Amino acid sequence: MRVLELWRYPVKSLQGERLETAEVGPDGVAGDRQWALFDVETGFGLTARRMPDLLFGSARLRADGSVEVVLPDGTVTDDDGVLSDWLGRRVELRQATALSAEGPTYESPVDDEATDRDEWELWQGAPGPFHDSPRIRLSLVSTGTLGNWDRRRFRANVLLDGAGEDQWDGQEATLGGVRLRFGRQIDRCVMTTRPQPGGIARDTSVLKTIHRERNGLLAVRAAVRSPGTVRVGDELVPADAN
Repeated sequence: MRVLELWRYPVKSLQGERLETAEVGPDGVAGDRQWALFDVETGFGLTARRMPDLLFGSARLRADGSVEVVLPDGTVTDDDGVLSDWLGRRVELRQATALSAEGPTYESPVDDEATDRDEWELWQGAPGPFHDSPRIRLSLVSTGTLGNWDRRRFRANVLLDGAGEDQWDGQEATLGGVRLRFGRQIDRCVMTTRPQPGGIARDTSVLKTIHRERNGLLAVRAAVRSPGTVRVGDELVPADAN
């Protein structure tokens, strides 16, 4: 399998940046999920599980390593007041390195497949970068696994041409200049059903099918054993083949 696309999502639950080359370290792609929006009143981190409108904004890194958000109307900002006006609540854009070692708290619907959601449960995210789990530092999915589904629903860092990543649990491989150790597949949530820019409509059948046919799992996670550079076109090579 070879790399078709590389993605970085600087702000959790916002659209990200497509890359030709990515530096990958212990925390994953450099700059990935390094910021998140927080509700000032509750203190909870915000995700598109709770606020689907987040998916209609995007984020990108500036040359100096800071981040800026592009709102649906084209406004470019990092100002908390402007972001609060967009979302209709007081929010702050916070960087992961500015937080304590304890992961933030988020809200999710109690029933991911319910049509109307009025019950929410709290869950604890990972410390450090705003990944859902401390075991997810890099996420990968193949075209064979996705089939006809739009890859943007799953927000993986690496899109691979081919199939077979489900079988890599516990194995090691190199991808460009990076050595990876693969973990279990990734549990999917209501975010896979959310509407997004570019004509992606709300579709609850996506999550229902993943639960029915794949036990709720799609894409794989990997830990970074040795950092390095990954480029579009790089091949995923089993460690014992190197």
